[in-house]
Amino acid sequence: MRIFTDSGCDLPKAYYEDHDVVLLPLRVQLNGNEYDDVISIDSKEIYEAIRKGAHPKTSQVSPELFLSHFEQLAKSGEEGIYIAFSSELSGTYGTAIMIRNQVLEQYPSLKLAIIDSKCASLGHGFLIEEAVQLRDAGSSVDEIEAKIKALAPQIEHLFTVEDLDYLAKGGRVSKASAFLGGLLSIKPILNVEDGKLVPIEKLRGRKKAIARLLDLMQERGGNFSDKIVGISHSDDPTFANEVKASIQEKLAPKAIQTTMIGSVIGSHVGPGTIAIFFTNKSYQA
Repeated sequence: MRIFTDSGCDLPKAYYEDHDVVLLPLRVQLNGNEYDDVISIDSKEIYEAIRKGAHPKTSQVSPELFLSHFEQLAKSGEEGIYIAFSSELSGTYGTAIMIRNQVLEQYPSLKLAIIDSKCASLGHGFLIEEAVQLRDAGSSVDEIEAKIKALAPQIEHLFTVEDLDYLAKGGRVSKASAFLGGLLSIKPILNVEDGKLVPIEKLRGRKKAIARLLDLMQERGGNFSDKIVGISHSDDPTFANEVKASIQEKLAPKAIQTTMIGSVIGSHVGPGTIAIFFTNKSYQA
């Protein structure tokens, strides 16, 4: 069985090879050049360029890449599952469905499940890790698909950004709000609802924003003693470690996993973003 994902999941580069996962990179345009996320550009390069005034743009996985991999899968006779970046944040899921239908015309026996994760960054990454564990334990594609679809809505995404201007450029907040927020050090707290980015609160200053994130974690997650918490950051490991220590002290989760936000999502949220992921109270392993 082949597991496919795209770089919207923000897992470390080594993970894909180590766990036999096929990475389908989203793309980044920077200073007139186009790069395959993770493969031909490192996210630190994106953050350094943004700090120097660059405005990277992003695009979905190429249809040609989907076609190549899906045809290979069909010819091999293997089964596959592709867990995609939220359809509310990228057109990648829709393109994958279109290409699968195209391949099915020539190879009607193709067995390929495609899941719209409605998740982003390490929330999406958690689904990949779960799928890998299930595959390695002998689960079928149908069993993995059912479990991933059940798990995805139970993954909470909470995050705050350092600079509202990046979200304003992407239309997530108004330019007036971003300007005022910058003057007043307003830090928005956002989450992901049904795959969409939704602002839920605004607080003044980073410390207050993080304290509120911890409160929201407790409200939504309940007992963390058997939970794994994910932290993703956009090139601010010192801050990520501070948040990690605060989570450990207040909630004492079973484990905390940290990663850097990749080039594609980082192009939209900018440097200094911190995001936290965990399963909600309704989750049952």
